[in-house]
Amino acid sequence: MLNIRMSQPAEAPDIIQIWKRSVDATHHFLTAEDRQEIGKEVVGFFSETPVWVATNQDDQPLGFMFLHDGHLEALFVDAAARGLGVGKRLISHALALHPDLSVDVNEQNQQAVGFYQHMGFEVSGRSERDNQGRPYPLLHLSKANGN
Repeated sequence: MLNIRMSQPAEAPDIIQIWKRSVDATHHFLTAEDRQEIGKEVVGFFSETPVWVATNQDDQPLGFMFLHDGHLEALFVDAAARGLGVGKRLISHALALHPDLSVDVNEQNQQAVGFYQHMGFEVSGRSERDNQGRPYPLLHLSKANGN
């Protein structure tokens, strides 16, 4: 049974470890330098910011997401918990809060692109660079209410 709740400040190290393991499993396209730089940004941000977490029956975080104004800014599932429905459960919760949810995803992360398309998202645009100006194209996806 998965539960969705807001993170607690003491869970920041767990959330950062989930991010690291997830990125290691899915973001092979990042250069080592960019991975290290992004890691520093993530540690700073997620050490301070509460996020929605999906937890197991023992209340251990298995994945998390960060929502801002109807946009899914981040969704990461621990590599050890992939395929258990964690991402789907987080997306379902996000859609309950924001039926017109949008998300940006790295174009090179085909597993994530496929996941979001499976969840009913459609490509609504594309950017050549990520939000920090790095050469990692983003696909902009949206889920219209009712899809």
